[in-house]
Amino acid sequence: MSETVHDTIKKTVTENDIVLYMKGTPVFPQCGFSSTVVQIFDYLGADYESVNVLDDPEIRQGIKEYNNWPTIPQIFVKGEFIGGCDIVREMFETGELKTFLADKEIALTA
Repeated sequence: MSETVHDTIKKTVTENDIVLYMKGTPVFPQCGFSSTVVQIFDYLGADYESVNVLDDPEIRQGIKEYNNWPTIPQIFVKGEFIGGCDIVREMFETGELKTFLADKEIALTA
């Protein structure tokens, strides 16, 4: 992984409260897992930055190497890697995600 890709990822996840590395965009997700995470964040009213890994093969590979996590989507909150779709969906279903985001002082509109 080139240092520039690693630096770009690190910069993105540290400068934004929530970052979603996904296939596609929030308006047009390109996979069901990415779509699920978008729906969860939209339902909660969470403001998030999205990165379409399909736009850049280096970012697509680099994000997998960045946390040693093989799948997309990947979710970061305040620079901390949270996990993928299954983890976020489970946290949402139990109410843990809303509490976690509140603990991180992230405003939700829902």
